[in-house]
Order: sequence, then C-alpha cells, then structure tokens
Amino acid sequence: MLGVSLLRNVLYKRVEARAPWGLRLRAHERAVFYLIARGSGRLEVEGEEPIELSVGDAAFIPHGTEHVLRDAETTLPLDAHDGRRCTEPGPRHLGGTGAPTSMLTGFFDLGGRPPSLLASLPRVVTLSPNDRTTAPWVAATLQLLLAEAAQPGPASLLVLQRLADVLFIQALRSLATRSGSPEQGCKHRGIAALGDAPIREALGLIHQRPGAPWTVASLGARVGLSRSTFAARFTDLVGEPPLEYIARWRITRAAELLRDTDHALDEIAARVGYESVPSFSRAFVRFRGERPGSYRKSERERVRLDDESTSE
Repeated sequence: MLGVSLLRNVLYKRVEARAPWGLRLRAHERAVFYLIARGSGRLEVEGEEPIELSVGDAAFIPHGTEHVLRDAETTLPLDAHDGRRCTEPGPRHLGGTGAPTSMLTGFFDLGGRPPSLLASLPRVVTLSPNDRTTAPWVAATLQLLLAEAAQPGPASLLVLQRLADVLFIQALRSLATRSGSPEQGCKHRGIAALGDAPIREALGLIHQRPGAPWTVASLGARVGLSRSTFAARFTDLVGEPPLEYIARWRITRAAELLRDTDHALDEIAARVGYESVPSFSRAFVRFRGERPGSYRKSERERVRLDDESTSE
C-alpha cells in the first residue's frame, strides 16, 4: 500500500540475555525494533507507561525515543549504542546466569525526515500474536521473523528486511483501526488516513509514482472524489495538503537515491518529478536544508566514518 519501503535496515541482531539484564538506549535518530523469541522483558519508553513483553510480542520505537529494556524494574540497565558497531557474527550475550530471554533487535532509518504520515506515530507501537484486535497473519509474520533470525540462510538480511516491512505496515493498520474514535483519530492524525479507502489509495499512488505529474484534481479523480472534497479530506486526515505531501515525499525518495545510488542529479530529479536540476535543488534545500550534492557528500562521509569505526 505504501509502495516503496519506509524502513531502511541498518542492522539486525540476536540477543541472548540472562537475568539480571538491562539495556538503555539514549534518544537518537533511528527507529528501534524488538521481537521477543523466548522469555520476557519490561520496556520503559520515556513518557509512556511500562510495557511487559512476552514471547512473540514485537515493539517499534519509531522516533528513537530514549528507552530501557530489562528483565525487571530493579535491574540497573547498561548504556547501549545504536548498533553501528555490533558487526561481529552470532548473537550478543548479555546479563548474568538467571532466567533466559532471547530477542531479535533491529535499527532502522525511516528514510530520513519522515513524511507527516509517520510523524504522527506514537512513541511506541506494539504487536502481539495474542491480541484479538490484530489480524491473524500478524502472528504468522512474527513467527517467520523468529525462524529466519534463528536459522539465517542466503540473503537472510533481505528476507528480514521484507518481513519487517510487512510487520511495520501491519502495525500501521493496527493503529488505524484503533484510531476510529474522534479522540484517537485526532491523536494519531496521519495514521487515521490509512483507514480511509480513498485517501489510502491516493497515498499508494503517490508513493508508487512520485515522479508522476500529480495534481489535486487528478488524484481526486483517480480515487472517485471531487477536487475540493479530496483536498479537504486529505488535509484533515494526513495533516498537510496533498501538494505539500507530494513535494515532501519526492524529496524523501530523492534523498534515498542520493544515499544509495550513483545516479546523476538530473536523473534523480527526473525520477522524482522535477524537470530541471535547479528546481530540484531548490526543493531539496527547502526540505533538507542543504543542496543535493552536499547531502550526498555528507552521507557518504558519515558511512565512511562508520565503516572505519567498525574495523577498529
């Protein structure tokens, strides 16, 4: 539905912990994902009530909010990093000699600065195979993730990436379902758009074809709404007007192409709907605060420094 992947995988890692164990992650710009394979854990996200996680439960912390994951409230957690240096093969071992807990953890980029659709996500999103409000295939996806992490095969990272994409979309669907009341819909503006069929279809079109010459009228016609009705409904549910969302999404996709490919600026500009490099550069500066070439250079320098730190 969302077209291209919103999650950019940085690392997956298996963790084998024995009580007493605890991890504290300071606030950072990456989303975090946990999936409990055995045992249990207590998740404490800043500003939220503690959450008890058991076997099969998954938790996303999409904004990189500071949090603690530990076996018990009294355990002193260790400060952890965001995964860039955990490159050694095999699971990470943690804690003492008590009750075991196994988990899969992942660190993701949400494509740089996320569009408003994702900016409205709460600090933590949980999924459980035992939750009757979630679809039955949530449990199946969780089990596939656990199985792939336990016995990695060829292209295992790619498989985990795609499964995490699916699970993330299921989490968004779950939030959209919970956002049915006016109070919750206001609280999770943006996510509520996924529960509205015409707006969901329009978002899919934008995400799949960012370079198309979309107008408010053409999108409205594609989803069966008048121009005025579509514009008002999109703005109310997504949190910004259609053309603003399109522009932001185009730059989000352009940033990904700048980071991950060697395509020339004119090719990237054309792919995301700009007729010239100057107009593309002006839009990029508006949303990212720097020119496309500078962004590409700084991102590659960051990757080089990360690679050097992992080889030390």
